[in-house]
Amino acid sequence: MAVKVLVVDDSGFFRRRVSEILSADPNIQVVGTATNGKEAIDQALALKPDVITMDYEMPMMDGITAVRHIMQRCPTPVLMFSSLTHEGARVTLDALDAGAVDFLPKNFEDISRNPEKVKQLLCEKVHSLSRSNRRMNGYSAPAAVAAPTAPAPASVSSYGSSASVRPAPLPVPSRAAVASPSSPAPKRKSYKLVAIGTSTGGPVALQRVLTQLPANFPAPIVLVQHMPAAFTKAFAERLDKLCRISVKEAEDGDILRPGLALLAPGGKQMMVDGRGAVKILPGDERLNYKPCVDITFGSAAKSYGDKVLAVVLTGMGADGREGARLLKQGGSSIWAQDEASCVIYGMPMAIVKANLADAIYDLDVIGKHLVEACL
Repeated sequence: MAVKVLVVDDSGFFRRRVSEILSADPNIQVVGTATNGKEAIDQALALKPDVITMDYEMPMMDGITAVRHIMQRCPTPVLMFSSLTHEGARVTLDALDAGAVDFLPKNFEDISRNPEKVKQLLCEKVHSLSRSNRRMNGYSAPAAVAAPTAPAPASVSSYGSSASVRPAPLPVPSRAAVASPSSPAPKRKSYKLVAIGTSTGGPVALQRVLTQLPANFPAPIVLVQHMPAAFTKAFAERLDKLCRISVKEAEDGDILRPGLALLAPGGKQMMVDGRGAVKILPGDERLNYKPCVDITFGSAAKSYGDKVLAVVLTGMGADGREGARLLKQGGSSIWAQDEASCVIYGMPMAIVKANLADAIYDLDVIGKHLVEACL
């Protein structure tokens, strides 16, 4: 059965072009279009599409507000289109918080210059999102962040609003968070590095994990999230405002230290060395992912032997599997997010199917178990 798609954009050209690209796939059917957020809600309720593509800046009602209403009334996987700017990144992260599953850069030049590449990427995203857990499990919007426990100087958040720093961790959502029966609570070990890799669904997943960590978390952390270059700085700023640990976009020469998470910059590759320094390298065009989880994991295996705790979270594809294999061969520990709590059970599934997972955990207990394992 064809995947039913609703295309939402106030640009007539973009609606037509996206509809043409999707309709060229025999397994995708564009069942409707909408020009603003209000129409999108009405069409989502009436047509019950499998996937919605959504612009964020529209008249009458913007895309983020529309996503919130759709998630409340008829949860549907939403693919956001966003501009490749710092502001576009912040808006996209807002949309993901509101319930959107994934995003694509809205680049008219790419559509004209590389139509086949754009078509392949867009159709792959739509097919993957149609199989996501967003509708199957229902949707519960991320819980509101609790108020900070201690006063601190006000600062401007990455979303432009006034916020006080370092709020308490996100409360555990209503869905029961339980580990797989085969994955008991972890044993404590003196890890020199925690490495986390993720893709689709990762921004919200990382937020849920990292906000559970205390400021005195004893291990350095490296994060690899598949994202464009314009997005990772805004994402790191956002996490830094929400978490008790510090988070920053990694730069060449940064030093790993406890209580600091370094996010791999988009469009580049991040490696770690035995001296505790980070190396940022140009993105290799031969690699599908920039940044690539395998590269970071592989460098950690070479530098830290059995002292790494690697975690693979939600995402499509299998990035991280070969790097995890190297870590496993060196005696390090590998955790995978369980299928039920993933938006896309691709990267964790690759770990599990390769028999590399030492533990399989629900998303909402991973942060707690990281504390138990490392403190």
